[in-house]
Amino acid sequence: MTAIVEGPRIAALSCGKPAFLVVLLHGPGADGEAIVNQALNWAPTMPKADFLAAEAPFPAASGGRQWFDTTDWSPAGLNDAIRAVGPLLDQFLDEALARRRLPDSHLALVGFSHGAMLALHVGLRRQNQMAALVAFSGALYDEETLQNEMRSKPPVLMIHGEEDPIVPFSAMTATKERLKAQGVPVKSMRRPGLGHEMDDDGVIAAGDFLTALVVHKPAAHAEDHDHDHDHDDHS
Repeated sequence: MTAIVEGPRIAALSCGKPAFLVVLLHGPGADGEAIVNQALNWAPTMPKADFLAAEAPFPAASGGRQWFDTTDWSPAGLNDAIRAVGPLLDQFLDEALARRRLPDSHLALVGFSHGAMLALHVGLRRQNQMAALVAFSGALYDEETLQNEMRSKPPVLMIHGEEDPIVPFSAMTATKERLKAQGVPVKSMRRPGLGHEMDDDGVIAAGDFLTALVVHKPAAHAEDHDHDHDHDDHS
């Protein structure tokens, strides 16, 4: 199996050794360039963070790259594909942290679509807990294996369009409730009228979440909070 490789990067604005690492996982049929530019919105409040896009290991039939080498997109087939590629992301994260001499507690994962599914799968199973995890338009379907394999409970923010035709909004809410039941500090942000995509309000909310949890590292996790699309408060 081919490896996950480093894609485009936005280096820490502080120009010194980065103190934090945010890894971004793009959606299917895209590449790192498609998601790393979102980090331009976050860099000013996280000047000591490196933002690194990972490139998915498989070519997509429609162009770009994809995370999963499968033609079976049923929940079972998708779970098998996620489990196959999960160790590759684990290795990628270990190597990226080692190069920067950073611990998992200074790491955040941000994923969109299949990238969000993979981020959730791996982030909840890593031995050492990362600082934060953001999932745009993603969900989990592996309730039994997750319950048995969960090793850490990083704060999670799930941002999802209510009109998503690819990953239904109900799949996100079901994932959120499962994570809450297992003690994961999880928040969600609903985006009325939005389909399977990232929008400006969601990106801003993700930046607030990352800045608070990666850079400022509160002693206690914030309480679960649902965001409405017309609220400016993303706390």
